[in-house]
Amino acid sequence: MDQKKKKLMKRLDYFIHMRPVFDIQSLFSDGTENYVTPMEPEPGDTVRIRFRTKRDNVDFVFFISGATKKSMEVESSDSRFDYYATEIKVDETPVYYYFEVQAGKARCFYTRLGVSRDLNQSRLFCLVPGFSTPDWAKGAVMYQIFTERFCNGDRSNDVLDNEYLYLGKPATRISAWEQLPAADDTREFYGGDLQGIWDKLDYLQDLGVEVLYLNPVFVSPSNHKYDTQDYDYIDPHIGVIVAERGSLLPDNCGGAVENSSAERSLRKMNLSNRDATRYISRVTDLRNLEASNVFFAKFTEEIHRRGMRVILDGVFNHCGSFNKWMDRERIYERQPGYEKGAYVSADSPYRSFFKFNNEHEWPYNSYYEGWWDYETLPKLNYEASQELEDYILRIAAKWVSPPYNVDGWRLDVAADLGFTAEYNHQFWKKFRSVVKEANPDAIILAEHYEDASTWLGGDEWDTVMNYRAFMEPLTWFFTGMEKHSDEYKEELRGDTQAFVRSMTLNMTEFLTPSLQVAMNELSNHDHFRFLTRTSSRPGRVEKLGGAAASEGIRPEIMREAVVMQMTWPGAPTLYYGDEAGVCGFTDPDNRRTYPWGHEDKQMLEFHRRVIAMHRRYPVFAHGSLRFLGSGSGDSTSEAADHAACSDALRGECYRRQNWLAYGRFSRKCQMVVIFNNSEERLELTLPVWPAGITNDCVLERVFETTKEGFTEECAAYPLIGGELKIVLSATSAVVLEAKPRLVPVII
Repeated sequence: MDQKKKKLMKRLDYFIHMRPVFDIQSLFSDGTENYVTPMEPEPGDTVRIRFRTKRDNVDFVFFISGATKKSMEVESSDSRFDYYATEIKVDETPVYYYFEVQAGKARCFYTRLGVSRDLNQSRLFCLVPGFSTPDWAKGAVMYQIFTERFCNGDRSNDVLDNEYLYLGKPATRISAWEQLPAADDTREFYGGDLQGIWDKLDYLQDLGVEVLYLNPVFVSPSNHKYDTQDYDYIDPHIGVIVAERGSLLPDNCGGAVENSSAERSLRKMNLSNRDATRYISRVTDLRNLEASNVFFAKFTEEIHRRGMRVILDGVFNHCGSFNKWMDRERIYERQPGYEKGAYVSADSPYRSFFKFNNEHEWPYNSYYEGWWDYETLPKLNYEASQELEDYILRIAAKWVSPPYNVDGWRLDVAADLGFTAEYNHQFWKKFRSVVKEANPDAIILAEHYEDASTWLGGDEWDTVMNYRAFMEPLTWFFTGMEKHSDEYKEELRGDTQAFVRSMTLNMTEFLTPSLQVAMNELSNHDHFRFLTRTSSRPGRVEKLGGAAASEGIRPEIMREAVVMQMTWPGAPTLYYGDEAGVCGFTDPDNRRTYPWGHEDKQMLEFHRRVIAMHRRYPVFAHGSLRFLGSGSGDSTSEAADHAACSDALRGECYRRQNWLAYGRFSRKCQMVVIFNNSEERLELTLPVWPAGITNDCVLERVFETTKEGFTEECAAYPLIGGELKIVLSATSAVVLEAKPRLVPVII
C-alpha cells in the first residue's frame, strides 16, 4: 500500500473511531447554588464548583483561576449529562475563574458569556467570600408605592390650600381623587398617607406582595419628597398631626404668582414661607414629628407581623432648599430648638454641609451648588464635612434599627453622591458597614442606569434597580419603545437576537447574589407606565394630553411582559396601580392615584394568579437561566461580545424572529417559558433539553396568556428527542413545568 493510501486509511480510521461531535450546547455552569455550593461562602469555607457537559462527550474539564488549573472529575451523571466538580478553599479575596473543555483536538473556554474559542477574561465567573444578599429578598415580590397617590387614610393630615409656597406658588389640595395630575404638579396633593397604606395591607397581601418599597417619606415640601427637609422625621403630612397652630397664607396669594415674575410679586406682597405658620408648626413642632415617628414604628411592626418587609427611599446625594441645614425658606430661622441654616448665616454649624461659590453674600447666601444646578436641590458636600458624613451615616443606621426596623434602603442617584468617584466609593463602603452592623439582614439597593459593576463588588451596594438587564431590553423587545417613550424603533420590536445579546452581556455585570435580588420593574415613578408603552406611541402628556395615555394600549402585551417579570432572575417589582390597569406618560403623569373601585378586574386577577405562580416555584428565585432556540449553536455565545467567538461556536437560532424561549431550572425542577410576540399563530419545535429536561418527562402547562386573557388550565406536551412541539397563539406567553411521564398526554 502506498503512502498516500496509508494516510487516507489512517484518517478514515480516525473519523470512524472518533467520539461524537463536540456538543457545545450541553456545556453549562453559572453562579447559582446549582453549580456553586455554598453560593455565598464565608472566608475559610470549602466551595464545590460544578460544570455540565453532554454525557461521555469530552475528555477533560479544567477549572482555572489565576495560575491555578485543576482537572475536574465527574461527580454524577444522568441520561443526558455529566456533571464535573472540584473543590476550592476560599479566603477573603475574590475568586475569578473560568473553565477549559477539551474533546480530542477541540478546545474551548467557558465564561459568563458562554462558549468561546478564544478566552475573553472580561466576563469571568466571580465568587466574593463574605458577600451575601438577604435571602428574603431573593425573588421577592416587591411593590413600589408613591405614598401621596396610593390611598388617603387620614384626612386630618392633608396638605391644605395655601398652606405654604413651593416653587413660587401655593400648595394645593386636590379634592377629586380621580383627577389626573397637572403637568406641573409637584405642589398638588391628593392626601395619600401611611394610614392609607396600612388600610390596604390586606389587599397587598392578597395580591401576593412580600416587600413594600416606599418612595421618600421624610419631611419634604413636594409630593414626591425627593427634596428632603428633615432626615430625622417622617413627614407629618403622611404621618400624624397632633398639634395644629398658625395660619394659612392669604387666599389671594395664588393669583399674585401666576406670571413669570412670581418672586417679584411675592416680594411686593411681602409674602414668603416665613408667613406660612400653619406649615411651620406642622413640620417643626416636635410633637408632630415625634408622633409621626411613633406611628411609623407601629406601621413597620404591623408589616412585619404579617410576614412582609419594607424598604425606604434614601436621598443622600442632595437635600432640599427647605432643609433645616440650608433653610433657604427661613422657616427654621425663628423656631426654638433649631440652629441657623447655612443660607441664613455664615456661622451656621451646617455651612460645611454645602459648597458655596461666593463667600461674601451672607446673610442669605444663594450661591451654592445644586444638583444639576437646581437651587431647590442643594448638593451635599461630604468631602468638606466629616460632620455631614457622620450625620447621614447615623441616619442610615437609625431607620434600620429599633424601633423602626426598616428592611433596607433604596438609594436615589447613588452614583452621583459626592464630588469625586473616589469619595463616592469610600462613602458607600462606610454606608454598607454601618447599615449591615445595625441590621445584617437589611438590603442596600441603588438607582443606577449604567454599568454598576464597580459598586457591586460585594463591599458597597447589594444590587440595583435593574434597568440594563431587565427593563430596557424587555421594553424594546415587547413594545419597540424606549423606557421614557421618547422614541420608537420598529427594528427592535421582536428582535430576539438583540434581546438575548443585551440581557446576556448586561447580566454579567452582577454577582449572582446581586442578580437574584435585583429590582425588576416594568414601570416606576420616573418612566412611562408600561401599559401606555404597549401602544408603541412616543410622546409626552404635555403634547398629547392625559387621555392619550390609554389610547391604543395592548393589555395582552403587558401580560406577556409580566410573565417574563415573574419568571426572570431577580425580584419582580410592581409599581402601584399597574396591576389595576393604570396608564400614564412620564412623570408626573405616571403618578396617578390608585383607582380604588375602578380597577381593571381582569388585569388585577391576572396579577394575583401570576404572582402566585411565581411564589409557587422557588426555581424562579434561585434557578439557573438558559436561553433555548432551534439552531445548532450555543445561544449564550451568540449573545456575547463575540469577537472571541468563532463562527463554528455561534448558533443561528436567534435572529429577528418575534419569539423567545428560556429555561429556569435546577436538578429538582425544570421550567420552560416561551413568548410569541407576533400577531400570528406560531408552530414551534424547540429543543428544551439544554434546560436539563430529560426524555422521560412531559412538559405540563401551568400558565398561559392570550389576546383574550389568561388560563391556568392544564395541558401536557410530550418530548421527542428532547424537543418540544407546541402551537402558540398570537401575542402570548406560556409557562411549562417538566413532569415525569405519568400525566395523560394532550396533543
